[in-house]
Formats: sequence, structure tokens, C-alpha cells
Amino acid sequence: MKKLGIIALALFMQTAFAQTNRFVYQVTMKPDASNKNDVKTENAYLDISQEKSLFYSENRAKRDSIMQAMFQSGGARGFNRDQMENLRSNINYSIEKDKKNQKTTFKDRIGRDVYTYEEDRPLNWKISSETTKIGEYKVQKAETDFGGRKWTAWFTTDLPYQDGPYKFNGLPGLIVKVEDDKGEYSFDLMKNYKIVEIPTLNQFGNTIKVKRADFVKQQEKFKKDPMSFMAQGGGGFAQTRIGGGGGIAPPRSGGGGRGGDNGDFRKRMEERIKEEAQKNSNPIELQ
Repeated sequence: MKKLGIIALALFMQTAFAQTNRFVYQVTMKPDASNKNDVKTENAYLDISQEKSLFYSENRAKRDSIMQAMFQSGGARGFNRDQMENLRSNINYSIEKDKKNQKTTFKDRIGRDVYTYEEDRPLNWKISSETTKIGEYKVQKAETDFGGRKWTAWFTTDLPYQDGPYKFNGLPGLIVKVEDDKGEYSFDLMKNYKIVEIPTLNQFGNTIKVKRADFVKQQEKFKKDPMSFMAQGGGGFAQTRIGGGGGIAPPRSGGGGRGGDNGDFRKRMEERIKEEAQKNSNPIELQ
């Protein structure tokens, strides 16, 4: 009886601490404005606890796991470049929603630093009486305009959450599907399961807190002249830094070596950044 009591207590403790639910969404994107036939698909996690939720790329979670294993095994010796390349993501941002304060915080990297801002635009939903079924869930239709796109969402009250992927929330249920009217971005719930807690994402470089409008300006500066932006340490922006990220920072453009090597490196970096910018010329938020 004593053993049974210990087992029951262990099961209870395990259940009590596993208060976080992970919802896995398939994200379908057409990020290249010049090639709408180039469709990208990857998974993203929406982890929901009692206090907050966090939305981020599944590939980022896998990269973080590899980096953690690399650090524990003695640094660069355990680094597998091909494996990391295969885990590249079009979802480089993360979005945290604080339930108590009703704040949505966005984080994304520009150059060497991570920029963070609080979303300042409310989501104004128009809820329809139209219902249908998606998978096992009975869902109801809602529409909103956000970030220069018209969005249609389908939410369910079968699950006790008022949340959704990306910045979407504020409906009386969990968003099972949301897509824009041009068919360029969609988020579709695939599955869910319990995890012990929301993970802490690896953060390299400084974290700079800005207003959303300033983040957009910094993005534009970076796209126009990425190398000057990085050389000035954030494009000369008046920065409010929130500590450092620790770990291994991305390589700096002005690294050591021969002058010719630096010039070649700068050129390759600039070409790569401009190529990436073109591939992401149709962002999820158009304004």
C-alpha cells in the first residue's frame, strides 16, 4: 500500500507540474513577392501555460537543442553545420502573450541584435454565426483586418484557451485555423500535447527594446545597407538594452585576418543578406 501511495503521489506531482499545453501549427507562407509559386511550409509551436503563451518555430526549438548539446559536449567540436542548415526557418521571430497584463511582445533579430516591442494595435474581431467542423473541433468564423491583410479565423470553444498562433488572440476560444484573403499566409492546428514548461529560447547578442514603429524603421535601414547597419551597431539607433544573450554571438563583419579576406567576407555577407531580403519581400505584415 505504501508503494502504491508513492506511485500515486508521483503521478499527481507529474500531472500538477505538466500545466503547459503545446499546440503544433502548420504554417504555410509565400514570402517572396516576386515568386508566389514558391510556397514554404513548416511547423510552429504555441505553448500555453497559466501565465503566458509563446509562439515560435519548431526548427528554432530543434536548433536550440543542438546548440545546447554542443555546449555540453565541449563547444564547436560537436557542431554539425549541415544539420543546422537543414533547420533554417522562415519564422525567425517569437511572440509572447502575457495573460495577466494582456500584452503581446514580439522579438526578432536585425543584424547582430534582437529587437523587442509591445504590439500596440488591438485586434478587432467581427464574429460570424457561421460554424463548421475542422478535424475533431466544432469551429466558428471570425474576421479581422491586421497588418495590412484581411484575416479569417476559425476558433473552437472545445478547448479552454482564448489564444492563437502568431499575434492572434482575443476570441472566445482557441484559433484552429487562420488565413489571409490572398492565400499567402495560413496557420492550421495539427495536434497538441502536454509539456512540462515553456522553454527558454537561446538568445545571442543584445536585446534592444523599441517601439513598433522604430522596429519597422530599423528593418528598412538594415535592408537598404546591411553592412553599415551592423558596423554602426544597430544603425546608430538610440538603444535601450536589456542585458546580453550570452553564448556564442553571430560572427562580426569586421573580424580579424587579412584585409582582402575582410573585403571578401563583407561582400559575401552583403550578397547573402540581400538575397534573404528578396526571399522575404512579402512579409506577413504589410503595414
